[in-house]
Amino acid sequence: MSSNTNIERPYFFEALDAWKTTLSEHGLPGDILWILDENLVFERDPSRPNGLRLGFQTRFTATPPELAERTYAFFSDFEARIVFYCLGRSEGRSVCMILCDPVFESRDAEDGFIRKDEWLISFHPGPGQEIEEIDDEPRWRNRVIRGRPLTDLDFCMPVNVLRELDAHGRPLNPDERFGVRMLDAYQRWTKGGR
Repeated sequence: MSSNTNIERPYFFEALDAWKTTLSEHGLPGDILWILDENLVFERDPSRPNGLRLGFQTRFTATPPELAERTYAFFSDFEARIVFYCLGRSEGRSVCMILCDPVFESRDAEDGFIRKDEWLISFHPGPGQEIEEIDDEPRWRNRVIRGRPLTDLDFCMPVNVLRELDAHGRPLNPDERFGVRMLDAYQRWTKGGR
């Protein structure tokens, strides 16, 4: 990726207005439901070319407040392209995510991406199909988590990073995450042993 030191990203609400305009131009609702990695539901479906069907859920993993603004602020610190990505529509809303990775630098209109190079941002309105919201717990528990092909959606924000930002002011590294889990387990063990 080329150096992007001269990039000035817009404030979140300016980028959001441009995204809503893009959605409207593609016949998609301006009312947005923002989701995270934990809200995605991949299910096996042999009738599809990749063998998977994509849905989402908000019942089992709630979305935190100001999700989109906080995700955008976090990703804005990276010199990588941010993507406003629409998965589809559900109940009159556009179901969207914010993604970030240098892999998106090579994506253009042929791939369905509308580039705003002056901002180092792309918009992906997608085909606008209906996407199912999964509220059936057995379907959610049986979703495909491992062993599926890598997709654009794998470059999204996990809820744990937002929680770490709230608790520690920054994302934790793997050793710190392990330490927090061990400390929690030790505290549960000492409370249970007394």
